[in-house]
Amino acid sequence: MMKKILISTMLLMSSLSINAQAASPEELITQNLQKVNARLQVETVVKAPVDGMYEVLLNTGEVLYSDEQGKYFLLGKLFQFSESEGFIDLTEQKQSIIRKETLAKIDPEQMVVYPAEGELKATINVFTDVDCPYCRKLHAEVPKLTAMGIQVNYLAFPRQGAGTATYRNMVSIWCAESADGRRKAMDAAKGNGELTSKTCDSPVMEQFNMGQSMGVTGTPAIVLSDGSLLPGYVPAAQLAKALKLQ
Repeated sequence: MMKKILISTMLLMSSLSINAQAASPEELITQNLQKVNARLQVETVVKAPVDGMYEVLLNTGEVLYSDEQGKYFLLGKLFQFSESEGFIDLTEQKQSIIRKETLAKIDPEQMVVYPAEGELKATINVFTDVDCPYCRKLHAEVPKLTAMGIQVNYLAFPRQGAGTATYRNMVSIWCAESADGRRKAMDAAKGNGELTSKTCDSPVMEQFNMGQSMGVTGTPAIVLSDGSLLPGYVPAAQLAKALKLQ
């Protein structure tokens, strides 16, 4: 009887060993991350540019790096040395692609859009908080930007989250009945004007959460058409240079 138990145990251990060996790096990495925190959701696991390492994208927008067995993890930026360019931020390149793809899925009707005057030469997407001083400073330069052919798309990012006065004001803006009404409400909110209180099923918190997943930590946060992120206030003339319009 004891001999049978030992044989069965050995067979079970052998089976587990085979299964473990058969598991792919993608499976091992995902399994181990979920053992640490079952709420972690892995979007993709692909080979990193470094031999033996894998790039792991979480649903939060964070990028991790792991060995092929999922035993070692690195949270941080991966740089590649280039003779001509110096250090290239590969992590930022990946996140730029994600930002670009995410923004492409947003219906313009869900934004507050200031169209370019005349020929459209560039578009910027700005995560904004109506009470942020530097957001107001940037907003004062929107006429300069649109005159240069730059369309400004605003997305909501009430820094203190839901339930605040700022959040309620931003809901009122996004709940205006027309594109022109949203622009007028935004102008009023950022200019200390009179803002009519409105409520609706708004995308304010959805955009706030989206911004966080893109790496937005403060406002204004400007995302260019290629997905690159410019944190903080950038003067109109400097933005035009970044967009290669000057």
